[in-house]
Amino acid sequence: MKLKQSITLIFIALLTLGACKKKDGGSPGFNLFSIEDDKRFGAQMDSTILASPNEYPVLSKNAYPQAYSYLENMRDKLLNSGQVTYKDEFDWEVKIIRDDETLNAFCTPGGYIYIYTGLIKYLDAEYELAGVLGHEMAHADLRHSTSQLTQQYGISALLGIVLGNNPGLLAEISAKLLFLKFNRNDEAQADDFSVRYMCPTDYQADGAAEFFAKLIAEQQAGGQPEFLSTHPNPENRVEDIRAKRQELGCEGTATYDQEYAAFINSLP
Repeated sequence: MKLKQSITLIFIALLTLGACKKKDGGSPGFNLFSIEDDKRFGAQMDSTILASPNEYPVLSKNAYPQAYSYLENMRDKLLNSGQVTYKDEFDWEVKIIRDDETLNAFCTPGGYIYIYTGLIKYLDAEYELAGVLGHEMAHADLRHSTSQLTQQYGISALLGIVLGNNPGLLAEISAKLLFLKFNRNDEAQADDFSVRYMCPTDYQADGAAEFFAKLIAEQQAGGQPEFLSTHPNPENRVEDIRAKRQELGCEGTATYDQEYAAFINSLP
């Protein structure tokens, strides 16, 4: 048997074993990429975003230390919940994009988190933003992006990267990640884990439900918020999040309305 064929068979066997790993509360995730790949993709996307200030006007942390400290404290509450699998492996950097017209947030593979000022100013309380933050962090922690890329490109194409036969594909994949949309299963799982991350904290754990309820009402009134254009919206989404809070017996009730108002006032 030729050396390359032997490598291929061994590689596929290892992938098959790794693909059977199941995340608690989720479905089996078949992913050809490593944790290091997720981190590398995230760093590449972060560099691309920071190099495009007209499209992504990221606020300077030095200029807005109070705002960043607030968000980092919120992030740390979720990270310290004991529910985030890659808490110590991923970077989990938080960045604010100045765009009051866009109701959106996203998290790259490897944990680079971006939140638009439009979303921040749209919400009424800290627990609502924490719910959305947990949702986006879950996409990274559950490795939805690279799992989806595995399905789109398949073993044959991605194996070419490993064997050095397709060096251009890696750059193509990195570029595509900025525009990747999640499917309904991924969205439902991210909603579920948002509650799981918040449940051990003092937050009311169904904060994401309040955000989605507002978006759904806006959509029914004839609008189409940016967030729903990239995040599919099954009708029972709000009910499912609230039901998960009840199922897990989450006891937190904190919303931090006044603190959130001060946070908004610290932004431009």
